[in-house]
Amino acid sequence: MTEDSFFDQSSDQSQVKSQIVAKYFWAWAKVVIPQTKKHANKIAYIDLFAGPGVYKDGTKSTPLLVLERAIQEPDMRQMLVTVFNDRDPDNVRALKENIAALPGIRTLKYSPRTENEEVGERIVKFFEQTHLVPTLLFVDPWGYKGLSLRLIGSVLKDWGCDCILFFNYLRINMGLNNPAVQEHMNALFGEARANQLRCQLEPTPPAVRELTVVEAISQALKEAGGEFVLPFCFKNDRGTRTSHHLIFVTKSVVGYTIMKDIMAKESSGTEQGVASFEYSPATADQPLLFALSRPLDDLADMLLDEFAGCTMTMLQVFYEHHIGRPYVAANYKQVLSKLEAEGKITVDPPAERRQKRKGVVTFADTVRITFPLRSKKQI
Repeated sequence: MTEDSFFDQSSDQSQVKSQIVAKYFWAWAKVVIPQTKKHANKIAYIDLFAGPGVYKDGTKSTPLLVLERAIQEPDMRQMLVTVFNDRDPDNVRALKENIAALPGIRTLKYSPRTENEEVGERIVKFFEQTHLVPTLLFVDPWGYKGLSLRLIGSVLKDWGCDCILFFNYLRINMGLNNPAVQEHMNALFGEARANQLRCQLEPTPPAVRELTVVEAISQALKEAGGEFVLPFCFKNDRGTRTSHHLIFVTKSVVGYTIMKDIMAKESSGTEQGVASFEYSPATADQPLLFALSRPLDDLADMLLDEFAGCTMTMLQVFYEHHIGRPYVAANYKQVLSKLEAEGKITVDPPAERRQKRKGVVTFADTVRITFPLRSKKQI
């Protein structure tokens, strides 16, 4: 596929990508708006590689999905600032037309801005020197040009700012050992890490190579200011090889939790009810991805070990344990209910005193769990 034909037809993968971004935008805005009302009274959505907004088959892409959600919400209509950039002037012209055709677009206090600029040093310096209002940055380049750790760090530095990047694994995999694009690879991974990768990847098989590359970019993003990083894998149409990774970066545990739930629901597969995130082949050599590949069987033992002798609410268990792991709140409630039924934990109030929903005993966030001390024999 050439860059010119990329927006001809929407694939299942591109629709899932757009839905993940649009759903997170809505949830993110709901979280930051109450606090933002006390200060700048603005939030922002920036898309640096926006495209025309609509595929030639008529499917709306991310810019229009975000604007449609903003039009539906009174607070967002008054607070949202949007900037859509693309280096292709034809895409920018088409995007302007498609935005203007949206029903209710004139109800937005701040008209969407469209820019035609190559993403590079000037934009990065502007972000670095500007105190940003709460901003969701979406970076979806065709390949890798313009994608850098400095760009992500320049946005993450300010409160309420999160980043989502669409990581073209195939192009970056080919680019790592291509001297012609060495500068771009160094900007993406950091020069030292990029050099280490070039040496490390030489003898590795394709599956291990992919995980090593994604682990490296995830760790680099943490160093750039992203305390929490969450990748999501996209396969090609046949499901035989990886094409892209959508990587979410945030400083907020709330944002991380929200995005994990969204990605889990968009996952094409599960194991024992745990979303796949497509990372089942990971090993201990990729610690972040390996932690994201654990099935539900592991969770019960982890909780009994890590919280032995503690009494906590379900919500406390969830927030103290789920970071860097694939589990969502529903997984914890399922496992804790099972442990309660097996008599391995004590729950207050117990099952017989809790409400039922559709015949199933509920496990509220405020339920208190006591984990027994474990003997050496049990361990």
